[in-house]
Amino acid sequence: MLFLRDDDIPQYVEQGVADVGILGENVFIESRKNIRIVEKLGFSSCRLSLAIPKEKIYPGLTFFNHKKIATSYPNILSDYFAKNNIDATIEVISGSVEISTGIGLAEGICDIVSSGSTLFTNGLKEVEQVLSSQAVMVSSNNLNADKKAILNKLLFRIRAVNKAKENKYILLNAPNHKLGNIEKILPGMNSPTILPLVKDGWSSLHSVISEDKFWDIIDELKEAGAEGILVVPIEKMIL
Repeated sequence: MLFLRDDDIPQYVEQGVADVGILGENVFIESRKNIRIVEKLGFSSCRLSLAIPKEKIYPGLTFFNHKKIATSYPNILSDYFAKNNIDATIEVISGSVEISTGIGLAEGICDIVSSGSTLFTNGLKEVEQVLSSQAVMVSSNNLNADKKAILNKLLFRIRAVNKAKENKYILLNAPNHKLGNIEKILPGMNSPTILPLVKDGWSSLHSVISEDKFWDIIDELKEAGAEGILVVPIEKMIL
């Protein structure tokens, strides 16, 4: 097992020193190494953005024509400017990119942004998003069969946990004559589970629902006759 800085991972995975690695998608793209993304992991989301001094008027991308832009991501920025027909000088800086305009080194920057507080502190404003990024798992293109099998097992487990985070287990009680309408709102993965209650003419319906859809349909469920609604986290979800 190796623990490496993000910037080192692409090189070591390409060389076979490590078989897999977890790093930012932005670092993977910038590296241009002969490796591949095997899974987007859904955390450490950020964006690579262009920013300029906040007092400057920004008319659009043409602002960057014939200007010097500081960044730690010259490959990504070069591709972005070429795609948009912008002729700018890229100044490569390994750290503290956000201070470049303040010390007169550049007229704009391209850097990773999360909350935007660092830009604000340094008198900058975000004007263009160049790239959206998140944590990814990468692997060598030359894994043997045994290592591929181990990687597939690892991916299976990661996907089961991530899928569980996206969904919730929902239980509710309803009169039997109202179950049809509730089923239309809550179809489940294949179909909901319905169990009879001790109370005559009532059943308990169990299903799975996407976390981001629950609040959109809760009122519909209540109007359809659902009562005693419980929403429970799912630890792992195997499909």
